Amino acid sequence: MSYVPPHLRNSTSNSSISPSSSSSSTPSSSVVTLDTSTAADNHHHHHHNHHNNNHVSFACRRTSPSLPLPDPVFTLWNPSDRVLRLTHEQIEEVRSRHNVDVTVASDSPPAHAPVESFMDMCLHVSIMKDIEFHEYTRPTSIQAQAMPVALSGRDLLGCAETGSGKTAAFTIPMIQHCLAQAPIKRGDGPLALVLAPTRELAQQIEKEVKAFSRSLENFKTAIVVGGTNIAEQRSELRGGVSIVVATPGRFLDHLQQGNTSLGRISFVVLDEADRMLDMGFEPQIREVMRNLPEKHQTLLFSATMPVEIEELAQEYLSNPVQVKVGKVSSPTANVSQILEKISEIEKIDRLLALLVEEASLAERSDHPFPLTIVFVERKTRCDEVAEALVAQGLRAVALHGGRSQSERESALRDFRNGSTNILVATDVASRGLDVTGVSHVVNLDLPKTMEDYVHRIGRTGRAGSMGHATSFYTDRDMFLVAQIKKAIADAESGNVIGFATGKIARRKEREAAAAQKGARIAMSKLAMNGPASVNIEDKYKFMIAASNMKKEGAADSAWDD
Repeated sequence: MSYVPPHLRNSTSNSSISPSSSSSSTPSSSVVTLDTSTAADNHHHHHHNHHNNNHVSFACRRTSPSLPLPDPVFTLWNPSDRVLRLTHEQIEEVRSRHNVDVTVASDSPPAHAPVESFMDMCLHVSIMKDIEFHEYTRPTSIQAQAMPVALSGRDLLGCAETGSGKTAAFTIPMIQHCLAQAPIKRGDGPLALVLAPTRELAQQIEKEVKAFSRSLENFKTAIVVGGTNIAEQRSELRGGVSIVVATPGRFLDHLQQGNTSLGRISFVVLDEADRMLDMGFEPQIREVMRNLPEKHQTLLFSATMPVEIEELAQEYLSNPVQVKVGKVSSPTANVSQILEKISEIEKIDRLLALLVEEASLAERSDHPFPLTIVFVERKTRCDEVAEALVAQGLRAVALHGGRSQSERESALRDFRNGSTNILVATDVASRGLDVTGVSHVVNLDLPKTMEDYVHRIGRTGRAGSMGHATSFYTDRDMFLVAQIKKAIADAESGNVIGFATGKIARRKEREAAAAQKGARIAMSKLAMNGPASVNIEDKYKFMIAASNMKKEGAADSAWDD
């Protein structure tokens, strides 16, 4: 089936077969009209479509138009007998040990028990062969609970800290699902679709898919992202692939051009969904989701749980199992954090001194220079800092949105393989990138919000290892610094408090920061003018505004509790 863009739907539907007459059409009919307002809510594989009351037309363009598309297969999955024999108390003990919280609706069946061994997951023999090849020994916490849920065919809302292994948590069940389907033919659309916010994250996901399908013959995956040759992508898609990993915008381009279709998709993953919403991809996500076949399984993963994600999950997931690992939206506990106040003009000199000292220490102890990411605010500053580091004899490379796709891939490749050991980046690298062994994150310029700070420092201290974060700050950063200091103190006392995330929360945080800045400027002016010129009402109105903003922010943090 090929996708029909919104602006063509009215004219297409007029000439299409209506739902009432489609049953009498011949099997070789070239047009099929689906009523997407019909939902089979009584089955967990059936997508609930209350969000769309329109008829959407699709044109068949398969190589064998006389044959209908095969129905998706959802196999009955169970773990090993050993896992099935676990009592409720034993299941809760395993979840507690892994710091996993599982939530299901009161009228839904309970979620499958966590599984602490890949052998007990009863996976396809080829997948197990690849797991052993890559020397994966035990599932991580998110894998132990999310994989059984996904393998059982249920929708999943997964929330986990960065570096938790969530990519494999959806990749392995997705491959297993694809292996149960009828073979892909040329002209068929994919069986599974993963949408991700950035090219870099999509590339990482594709790498993981290939890692767990290396033993499979004729199992094809396509990566569909901007900044690369669209003709090559077109050829791959039309040839028939099992899995497509894509950014939303480029995938819709291919749908509109008829290079692929949604007709056989029965497994969908929205990865880093909060980031996709932040980047303005919500219309594209909705366009894809509302046009999927009725029978499909959806997995949504998000590092944070803002209200926007809850709304998206409510609309497109059917009776999902919610799996949370750790405290969602809290600073990474295994990253030591240092805050250093410094003037703007001294920042680069201080950075050079810090990293040159680290290089000398590594050389004296005969250790390699620790992999380090330096975050800066602007693209031009990114290049400036990288050049300054290289001039000091350090191996540094810049990564930002102004670089071409090939330059960005080259920078990441060099950083991953150790050819360079300092990556100077804008926030393009703060989400989704999983580079093994990053020891140090330096915020040369602090971000604007606590959420972005957490994602930046989350590049280190991953998968249970310890990391180190150094942040330079000036007077303009005092609002964020106060939040960071409180989070550090809470973490040290064992009382980690979540904070509100998402667009609404960030807007309120910016408003509160602006109010505090206004209060600071007003008090400074009052001090300069002297006590004789103080107007009591003026003196306190900014402080009251800042206080009210903080109270609103504190109330909103309840979203995460």
